[in-house]
Amino acid sequence: MAAAPTSLPGLHSPAVGFEQPFEMLHACHDRVQRMLGLLQRLRAYLQERPCDDVARQAARDVMRYFDQAAPLHHEDEELHVFPPLLAQGSPELVALVRQLQRDHVCMAADWAAARVPLQVLAAGGIQGFTAEHGALFDRFAGRYDDHLRHEECRAYPAVQRLLEPGALGPMGQEMARRRGAR
Repeated sequence: MAAAPTSLPGLHSPAVGFEQPFEMLHACHDRVQRMLGLLQRLRAYLQERPCDDVARQAARDVMRYFDQAAPLHHEDEELHVFPPLLAQGSPELVALVRQLQRDHVCMAADWAAARVPLQVLAAGGIQGFTAEHGALFDRFAGRYDDHLRHEECRAYPAVQRLLEPGALGPMGQEMARRRGAR
């Protein structure tokens, strides 16, 4: 962490509204990558200096994102991206969706494990991460990297070709409603 984080990273990207749901999904992926980058910088930071308020805040920022925003994003995909791909019946796309759905389950389990050392660090219970913690973080980040690539390169373009233009408005409205946005 070259510079101390002063706010939640990932919230400085250009504003994208719910009226553009696929742009929102891509923006979420950008924030996932920023949060994974913050986690990596936190690990490096703690190898160079003692744990401090900056490190504890970074741990809280990562937890907040993956506790709140990431599950909503996965739900967006489960509700709006995967069903049309499954309905069209192409064996290749059905297999892709089934893998992405398994990824969501595995990422939730990976996050539950990776979250523990972050929570303990944020609460002041540990001063750094062990090699075992690092392995948890690496597994979590690695699964996300592969998952995002498949969604952006294959799933999103395929579903956008299938959806009627009028489907985007209700999709964005539903995404906003679940987040309590207007």
